[in-house]
Amino acid sequence: MSNQYPMTMINKATVSAYVAAMNAGDEVALRAVFAEGAVIVGVTGEGSVDYAMPVWQQLHSGLNMRLEVQSMVAEANVVAVRFIERGSWTGPFLGFTAPTGKAYELVAMEWFELELGKITRRWGVRDSAYQAKQVGFPAAPTKGDVKAA
Repeated sequence: MSNQYPMTMINKATVSAYVAAMNAGDEVALRAVFAEGAVIVGVTGEGSVDYAMPVWQQLHSGLNMRLEVQSMVAEANVVAVRFIERGSWTGPFLGFTAPTGKAYELVAMEWFELELGKITRRWGVRDSAYQAKQVGFPAAPTKGDVKAA
């Protein structure tokens, strides 16, 4: 049996560091867990860490978001995590500018691919509609609300 620390444990430690950095709003620590050229896929689209960072910053400044790991599994170069995400809308967030102060709680899931202990791809899904309902984001216009020009 090898004395080498199993890669799955290293990968789980990297994802745990991501969670800690995300909860702290620590941009430097967040960037440190991602590989050069990492791809982030989430509710606002797909892009680099630079693309995701402003959204992540607004999660802290506008929604006071915190992640609580409910379960984490790892196999080979993949780590999957189920979270409880909590926060409250106290500042501007993605164009919504009239905070209600209301709290939210929802389930979020993220899937990570890693190489050499660094995140190369990350997918995140959460129930944004339920979040919007809880905090009181204004409803998007429906087809019947939009008038033809």
